[in-house]
Amino acid sequence: MSPEELLLVALIFVVAALYSSVGHAGASGYLAVMTFFNLQQSVAKPTALTLNIFVASITVFQFARAGHFSWRILWPFLVGSMPFAFFGGAVKLPDYGYRLVVALVLLVAAVRLMIRGTPVKGDTKPPAIPVAIVTGAGVGLLAGLTGTGGGVFLTPLLLFFRWADTKAAAGVSAAFILGNSLTGLAGNYSNGNGLPEVNPVWVAVAGVGGLIGSYFGARKFETGVLRKLLGVALLVAVVKLIQQTMESFGK
Repeated sequence: MSPEELLLVALIFVVAALYSSVGHAGASGYLAVMTFFNLQQSVAKPTALTLNIFVASITVFQFARAGHFSWRILWPFLVGSMPFAFFGGAVKLPDYGYRLVVALVLLVAAVRLMIRGTPVKGDTKPPAIPVAIVTGAGVGLLAGLTGTGGGVFLTPLLLFFRWADTKAAAGVSAAFILGNSLTGLAGNYSNGNGLPEVNPVWVAVAGVGGLIGSYFGARKFETGVLRKLLGVALLVAVVKLIQQTMESFGK
């Protein structure tokens, strides 16, 4: 394995561990890593979804086992999101459009990682079912288009509107990500792209990272400084994506 490949594997592990500690699966981080290594949309999108499925499955199990999960909050979001994640997964954006949308997702993820609000405690109230369904639809479409699970958008909404406390938001987001990743990958497959050929080493290290991160994340482990560093790395990826987009217009 070359030094470049070792670096890529190490970054996948770090992304999986840090994201899973807050109930996410890491798709935006994997996309950032693949941006640094100049992987194309046809590879990056299904690969991120595949890694997401493995890590989200582990994360859901860990947070649910620790008691941080609510089906009542989750199901209406999934009802709205999964059909739109399928549709978004079947759509292939122009390269410049894909880069810009991914840059938006990475920017939101970076802000989410670097700026954490006060943990939500005390009384929370699940959203009205129609509100959750419509919100899920919008997030699901964006998730499918970009090859992510949508957790970077759902978690802040759950906390801002006090629909869930911090730990429950993490558990719900992990399950939301899993559902959208499965349907997004199915949508990608339905478009004639076939199943992605993902390096099994990437899957293995992402799984180990997800197991470690979600275990400690569900048990009050704090990774504030590391999350901020990852946020900076995502911002660098945003700049690179915008630069690539500008260069494509200049050709």
